[in-house]
Amino acid sequence: ALILALAAPVVLAIAVVIKLTSGGNVLFRQTRCGLNGRSFTLYKFRTMVEDAEERRRELLHLNEMNGPVFKLRFDPRVTAFGRFLRKFSLDELPQLWNVLRGDMSLVGPRPPIPEEVAQYQRWQRRRLAMKPGLTCLWQVSGRNNLDFDRWMQLDLEYIDSWSPTLDFKILLKTIPAVLSGKGAS
Repeated sequence: ALILALAAPVVLAIAVVIKLTSGGNVLFRQTRCGLNGRSFTLYKFRTMVEDAEERRRELLHLNEMNGPVFKLRFDPRVTAFGRFLRKFSLDELPQLWNVLRGDMSLVGPRPPIPEEVAQYQRWQRRRLAMKPGLTCLWQVSGRNNLDFDRWMQLDLEYIDSWSPTLDFKILLKTIPAVLSGKGAS
C-alpha cells in the first residue's frame, strides 16, 4: 500500500500521457492464472493500440518465443509511449493493486494467461504452485532474451529454493534490470 501511495504521482502522470497520446482506456485488464491456476484480473497500463487483442491472431506467425508464449520484440501494436513504459516496466505499476488485493506477490513466477497454461506440459504446471509476482528470476536473468524452457526452469528453481532472503535478492536485482531496460519488449 505504501509503494502504491508513493507511486501515485507517477501513476497519474502515466495515465494522463496514455489518454493524451492514444485515447481509449488507460488500463489493460486481462484474465491471468494465479496460485493453483485460480483466475484473476491483472491490471497493467495499456501499451498497445485499443484493438491489440483482436490483432494478435494476425501476428502469431511472427512469434519469437518458443513454447506456448507469444512474444514479439518489435510488436507493431505497441504505441510509442507504450514502448517507453515497457522498456522500464512502468506498465506493470497497476499490478501493485493486484499485490494489495492478494492476487499476486512482489516476487514470484509471472502470471500466465489461461491459453498458455492449457498448452503447458505437466512439469510446467508446477509453476502455478506459488502466487505469481511482479518480478521473478526470469525478469532479473535476461527477460525476453531467454527461451521458454529456461524461463520455466528459473520459475521452478525459484519455487524449489524459495526463502525471504531469495525474494529480497530478486527485489534488489530488479532495480538495475528495470533501469537498464535490457531484455524488455
